[in-house]
Amino acid sequence: MSKLAISAALFLMGQTLIWFQVNGQFLWPWFKRNPLILSLIGGTIISYSFIIATEYAVEHFGVLWPGRFLGFSLGIITYAFLTWWIMGEGITYKTAVSLFLSMGIICVQLFWK
Repeated sequence: MSKLAISAALFLMGQTLIWFQVNGQFLWPWFKRNPLILSLIGGTIISYSFIIATEYAVEHFGVLWPGRFLGFSLGIITYAFLTWWIMGEGITYKTAVSLFLSMGIICVQLFWK
């Protein structure tokens, strides 16, 4: 698997875990009652996934900025999808435009040489 694919997969995993870490309080009472435990346990895994994702992104692109934009854009897409799928919140026009722009950022980083 290419370094870019590994980086993207780790960014997606980290963003998904963050979504559950911060929004789980609205789904499960344990998350609401135990934010410190959740931050210590989940934060370690999430941080590690972002550190390794950044490493692979830099190895692929040769510089830091593209990986940062990739992680940010994948975070916007992940957040919108999970919020729609799990919380049932609709995608407004403003959110749709933001998702479109996120996809644009990813395309710029991947295809603009």
